[in-house]
Amino acid sequence: MAKLDLRGVVKRFGDNTVCDGIDLQVDTGDMVCLIGASGAGKSTLLRCINLLEPIEDGAIYLDGEDISVPGLDPQGVRARIGMVFQSYNLFPHMTALENAMLAPRRVLGRSRDDLRPEVEALFTRFGLADRMQNYPDQLSGGQQQRVAIVRALAMRPEVMLFDEITSALDPQLVGEVLDVLLMLKAEGMTMLLATHEMGFARQAADKVCFLKDGKIVEEGPPETLFGSPKHPDTQAFLARALK
Repeated sequence: MAKLDLRGVVKRFGDNTVCDGIDLQVDTGDMVCLIGASGAGKSTLLRCINLLEPIEDGAIYLDGEDISVPGLDPQGVRARIGMVFQSYNLFPHMTALENAMLAPRRVLGRSRDDLRPEVEALFTRFGLADRMQNYPDQLSGGQQQRVAIVRALAMRPEVMLFDEITSALDPQLVGEVLDVLLMLKAEGMTMLLATHEMGFARQAADKVCFLKDGKIVEEGPPETLFGSPKHPDTQAFLARALK
């Protein structure tokens, strides 16, 4: 059974159908990359999985449980599915450590003393041990994005969603964030990410899905999708993206 299983997911904003009957499976421990032009529906799909957007049709299953049913408490789902956004969304008046500890204390009811060693270990793991007491405006973009990842991992999620997390970074900072994703993959984290980093998707993904107009046009292992794409739309996108 897939860790995440999307069946016929439809999301509309008014007359605009942004996700148009999407079927997608993410197996435990896999990294699945969503690629496609801006507006293809990648970010909206991630927001639907994290219950930030309600869906109009279809179903989203986590370990076989339908988490898209109306009225379900989203907090319980978000404790199991972490999400990191393009903009870091750190609270400017809190230190990096305080940012990372806030959600587990409020949502999971964990005490500061119980939580602190675990969160400090995450900071150390991602090369931020000396930045825990810094405020966001004292950190580089790459450091802020790594703090955002630490904050999500502090909830001990089973699945991580990443929405274009390198697109706001200077090119020299992209590598340090992608290295964190490789580390998480090596540790067996189940991940679904929207990305414009084609080289990374080709190197690291277990499966790549090309989206256009709210549909998954083509999917497969990276060596197949990048090496011999079958659909003309995939071929045209990759010809532009890989220039």
